Amino acid sequence: MPSPFHEVRFPLVLSYGSRGGPERRTEIVTLGSGDEERNALWRHSRRSYNAGPALRSAEDVALLVAFFEERRGPLYGFRWCDTFDHGSAPPGQAPAPTDQRLGTGDGATRGFQLVKTYGAAFAPYARPIIKPVAGSVQVAVGGVALAASAFALDTTTGLVTLKVAPAPGAVVTAGFLFDVPVRFATDRIEIDHQALRAGVVADIPILEIRR
Repeated sequence: MPSPFHEVRFPLVLSYGSRGGPERRTEIVTLGSGDEERNALWRHSRRSYNAGPALRSAEDVALLVAFFEERRGPLYGFRWCDTFDHGSAPPGQAPAPTDQRLGTGDGATRGFQLVKTYGAAFAPYARPIIKPVAGSVQVAVGGVALAASAFALDTTTGLVTLKVAPAPGAVVTAGFLFDVPVRFATDRIEIDHQALRAGVVADIPILEIRR
């Protein structure tokens, strides 16, 4: 049974100044000869962020507390916009339907998972995108953009379902914006009341939810 999730984005005004990024888990064994053996324990990276500390206005503190309380702390997941990595296109460019390769048609398959590929020549990593932004997804088959009515999108899983199965060998691509599914990684928020209309919020750890 999937963990409870609220399809709401963490307020952008509160995420500015945050820090974080992807994490990998790798086992490294040094042999008696001095050689190394390395093994990737995680198939996919996991992102973590910290939305504090920062000096915030009383209004921002109230917004943060309300968001935290409605999520019941770490109980309910939510969306997070990684401002440095939230689109299929290179930074500063708008998404295009040919940005990311999703798969190749076989004449029968109609469902394709959104993915974003990092790297190219050596060991490219295909990251599943499960929280696309509604209205941002564009799809192309064989380099030809499809009308929005030609496919359906599940914004809770990132699955694109085409109305007509692509012909064998036809490349399916997509462009999109996306959020990261996350949860609070703490049961407690501590606020240092520095002034009447402002306060310093201690660390607010946020962790990506992987399925």
